[in-house]
Amino acid sequence: MQTKAKKLAALALGWGFVALGVVGLFLPVLQGVLFLLIGLFILSSEYVWAHRLLERIRSRFPAAALRCEEASRKAHHWLGKVLRRGGQPAR
Repeated sequence: MQTKAKKLAALALGWGFVALGVVGLFLPVLQGVLFLLIGLFILSSEYVWAHRLLERIRSRFPAAALRCEEASRKAHHWLGKVLRRGGQPAR
């Protein structure tokens, strides 16, 4: 049951970032492209189309892909810490 809840939370978070990204494309306050990429990173673990789209972006922009990989690794590390602590953010 806990695995299903984590999967639903990841999907909600991913789609939330995609929605913010779409809004951010039209509003100058939000960084639309950044939110779209974060949403795609999250959704790529669940959807093949998101994974393929990220691969195309990586092949087209290799320098940006390296920075994104580093950020993704740090985010996974931080998320692992948060989940191990029972939902409390790491200090």
